[in-house]
Amino acid sequence: MPIATPTHTLIYQADKQQFLNDSDRYIEDLLEARYQSIVGKRVTDREKQSWKNSLQEMARVLKDDRIPNNTGIGIELFAPQSMSRIDFTLSGFDKHGQKTVIIIELKQWSAITLTDKDAVVRTLLGGGLNETLHPSYQAWSYATLFEGFNEAVASGEIRVIPCAFLHNYPESDNTILDARFKEYLDQAPLFRKGLAEREKFQDFLSQHIYQGDSQAVLQQLICSRIGASKALADALAKLMKGNREFALINDQKLVFENIREIACAAAPGKHKVVIVEGGPGTGKTLVAINLLVKLLQTGLAIKYVSKNAAPRHVYKAKLTGSVKQARFNSLFAGTDNFHEMEPNTFDLLLVDEAHRLTEKSGMFNNKGENQMKELINASKCTVFFIDEDQCVTFRDIGSKEQIRQWAIAKGAEVHEFELTSQFRCSGSDGYMAWLDHVLDIRETANTRLDNKNYTFKVFDTPEEMHAAVAQRNSNNRARVVAGYCWPWNSKTDTSQMDIVIGKNYQRQWNLASNSMVWIIAPDSIEQVGCIHTCQGLEVDYIGVIIGSDLIIRDGKVITDATQRSSMDQTIRGYKTQMKSQPQETAAKADRIIKNTYRTLMSRGLKGCFLYCTDKETAAYFRSKLQ
Repeated sequence: MPIATPTHTLIYQADKQQFLNDSDRYIEDLLEARYQSIVGKRVTDREKQSWKNSLQEMARVLKDDRIPNNTGIGIELFAPQSMSRIDFTLSGFDKHGQKTVIIIELKQWSAITLTDKDAVVRTLLGGGLNETLHPSYQAWSYATLFEGFNEAVASGEIRVIPCAFLHNYPESDNTILDARFKEYLDQAPLFRKGLAEREKFQDFLSQHIYQGDSQAVLQQLICSRIGASKALADALAKLMKGNREFALINDQKLVFENIREIACAAAPGKHKVVIVEGGPGTGKTLVAINLLVKLLQTGLAIKYVSKNAAPRHVYKAKLTGSVKQARFNSLFAGTDNFHEMEPNTFDLLLVDEAHRLTEKSGMFNNKGENQMKELINASKCTVFFIDEDQCVTFRDIGSKEQIRQWAIAKGAEVHEFELTSQFRCSGSDGYMAWLDHVLDIRETANTRLDNKNYTFKVFDTPEEMHAAVAQRNSNNRARVVAGYCWPWNSKTDTSQMDIVIGKNYQRQWNLASNSMVWIIAPDSIEQVGCIHTCQGLEVDYIGVIIGSDLIIRDGKVITDATQRSSMDQTIRGYKTQMKSQPQETAAKADRIIKNTYRTLMSRGLKGCFLYCTDKETAAYFRSKLQ
């Protein structure tokens, strides 16, 4: 009988007896060799030491006769639709003969501190105190990935049970079991250091693994088809059904139907790349979310991808009605991990805000080659939603021309569409053309704004402007945003104010505890948002504070990148680049600042209220109104 080809990467697979033997013979060296052979990457000394310490503790736990010797053991199992790795798995049968896999999150932590963020703690990581997810949440979220995207688990044939083992964490410290984590601890029990805790852990394992499987269940798990389960697809479709916010109108529907046909025809060797161009408010994200939900029901492996985290979190929350619906998390991804993906991992990638794509990936911008190339390689069909006038950082390189070049290099068939109907700004194409003109982005015929259909007002003080926006926030659909000309002091000291103008206006930047959903969080009207928490999103009324990085002198728009806060990462490298390429760098910074304010000023469906820190600039905008 032929052996099924694995669909999940697994670094180490054995039975319990073989694992115990290997754990006595430098198992960390064995894992290092297998990892490099399978993944093609080196292992850090820190990770290797982590394997040694944690696996020795697991060997002590498994020296329990109640856990059968032929229990399946897996180490470093890649979760479906993810580059996340599950530390340790056991497989077998429970007392009723149910195929069972236990997934275990292993941690070497010895202490944590609490935060106000859901499922987030602080602990020593990478040489410092950093935020990370609670281990029970991690284990539980991995289980939801299997339930949503592994056919054998989704069908109920295999049951996945999550838990966490913190073998260095003292049982006398209950901080890790704080009541705020109860929801996740109930789903994924957590065990700590100490003989009593080890015995509880052994009881838990033996309760769920009664009979060994000689790795058969584990093998079935890693060879099972990857794709959204019918239950997950149906649940998401049900949440969208009847929600008018997601209804497609005019050219949105036409573009949607064309892409659906193209995506379903894609296959290895028949790759498709789609470029969808559209300005603010034309419905790019709306088309992307409809494709995600409706094509999931066809069994395609799909992800919605965006460089900026805010659209992912907000649209997931809008779809599901909750920011905590972890079983949907894997449908939404950032752009930084696709350099690690095998070709054709996905059937369809929906890349929103593609103008924000960068060359390198990772925290230090040192991974991969080019995000456009990597997204095309990772999928049979990749759809890029783009507005080149919304590039707002030095690193943004997403362009139609580059996408075409990488698509041709891949041998992919390229399709291009344009969304033109304006649904933001009261459907006023004239407002967008006026913005382009007054910000000197491009010359248009719209030199004066007729604001009969779209409310636009310039205020003398920030207090008046903010109050006017707050008055229109009865349905949580009004926000104030600003250019990044003020430091984010409150990020580390919540008693500090950030945007301080004159004696009477003092506000903090967007909520540090929940910045990714700032635009829909109930208390957000009290704060001021930035480009990163509102790009790709919309409200009814937007208030915009223009700082000293953009001023008007004698009718000319002048930008000054040096007036941005030193904490602003969007123009990182400006001073260095000015020394070697002054003209090119100045032009790039000029475009970024203008694009930023264009983006901020086009977030409102019904109106935009403006305050300028410079009086001549305020007078200029007033003079451009009819």
